[in-house]
Amino acid sequence: MSPREPLSVVVTTMNNAGTLDACLRSVAWADEIVVLDSGSTDATLAIAAHYGARIHAQPFAGYSAQKQAAIDLASQRWVLLLDSDESLAPAAAASLQQALQAPSHAGYQLWRREWQFWRWQSLHSRLNHYVRLFDKQRARMSDHQVHESVLVDGPVGVLDVVIDHYGEPDIAGRTAKANRYSTMQLADLARRKVSWLRMRMVFYPTAAFLRYYVLRGHYRSGWAGFIAARIHAFYAFLKYAKLYELRRRKRMGEQDVFRNL
Repeated sequence: MSPREPLSVVVTTMNNAGTLDACLRSVAWADEIVVLDSGSTDATLAIAAHYGARIHAQPFAGYSAQKQAAIDLASQRWVLLLDSDESLAPAAAASLQQALQAPSHAGYQLWRREWQFWRWQSLHSRLNHYVRLFDKQRARMSDHQVHESVLVDGPVGVLDVVIDHYGEPDIAGRTAKANRYSTMQLADLARRKVSWLRMRMVFYPTAAFLRYYVLRGHYRSGWAGFIAARIHAFYAFLKYAKLYELRRRKRMGEQDVFRNL
């Protein structure tokens, strides 16, 4: 095999012992593994040490800022960014190493397959894709509170590499995440000055369900896909309902709100 660019794999963690072993095992071939932890009390750090990771710690600074801090710790120019609940198939190593022999882009998108409660999403449904392999000198994290992404200064390619994302293993976990993320997204929505808010609450959840379930093909995953689509629609409703609540509170004042309860 021709010489390739050395690679740092970057992972942020917080009590992820349940999934971290599969994550790091799938990238054990990399030149460096960097783990930035934010206070784990389970076996996370022991697992990271087992795979020879360079372990650093700092308080959680938010999803985007935490990942950027981890990227900054990487000693190699090329970075593969993974979440602690993600892993690569064995065949991915060859594709990534080939891309790194003579990178023609500043970053590369990888596909991601989602675990839906008791099964993987259908291979015939549409996979999401994200920039995860990139030259860190030409890339940075966006400043979104949630749904953060890698912004690349230069051309972006697509690799035939699939990331397996375990995410929340059950309905309760995914519903809790929808509730948590919709709250965290309020600051981003407030900056955008969203209009037609009542109409969005009424119609957007249905549109979000149809896009997820029909257009993206999750109906092919049976009841797991249907439930995932319903939770996705609930999240779409929650983020606008919470923004509406925030605006009402600001107009009325907190004291008036609680007087009317």
